[in-house]
Amino acid sequence: MGQLTDKTALVTGASSGIGLAAAERFIAEGARVYITGRRKDVLDTAARDLGDQAIPIQNDVSDLDDLDGLFDRIAADGHRLDVVFANAGVGEANQPLDSLKPLAFDNTFGINVRGTVFTVQKALPLLNDGGSIVLTGSSSAHRGTAGFGVYSATKAAIRQFGRVWAAELAPRGLRVNTVVPGTTDTPGLRGLAENSERSGGFVNELASGTPLRRAADPSEIANAVLFLASDQSSFITGSELFVDGGEVQVYP
Repeated sequence: MGQLTDKTALVTGASSGIGLAAAERFIAEGARVYITGRRKDVLDTAARDLGDQAIPIQNDVSDLDDLDGLFDRIAADGHRLDVVFANAGVGEANQPLDSLKPLAFDNTFGINVRGTVFTVQKALPLLNDGGSIVLTGSSSAHRGTAGFGVYSATKAAIRQFGRVWAAELAPRGLRVNTVVPGTTDTPGLRGLAENSERSGGFVNELASGTPLRRAADPSEIANAVLFLASDQSSFITGSELFVDGGEVQVYP
């Protein structure tokens, strides 16, 4: 028996990186997993790699009609949810205040905050009492890094929503926690580099700012997500679980 045997989970932003690793971990523990992503070709490839327990649904979390379609599909399949991992997000570097564009601001908040809020809201009617909601935060929310103001502000918002929702949803036995990755070697992070040739050096440069002096593998974040999703964390809610190589606690 796996930790999620006979349970159904939703993982948004599961085409690659942390979301894909979490979906893989959930499936290994016995779950049926709905996975979402904006790019159909990448999402379909992820689903093929994950196997029959993965159900791909192309989805943009910032589009409320798309979200309605996602949950209508889950309901039409006759399933309820035990776990929601609201992971979909974007990040852009080099957005200092003096050159910040409204479109970039709206895009980042639209996906990271609006998308997360309404993913969780629209999931509530399908969530079984006693289920688990896991949000993706970031160590950036706890640090003042030049050029990352918008991204870090979205993740600070997620941190606070998680706390409030933990209080609001406690009567249903729903737990809400936030996993806080540090530097993690994902396609998304590498995409912030100036070019593909610089991506490895860019990740290593960021990783050098952690006590462990390395980047996390997405599977290491997925292990923490599984803990928060499973009964192993049955008395934990409203918390942040830092999986950042000691970055925030050791080098505040």
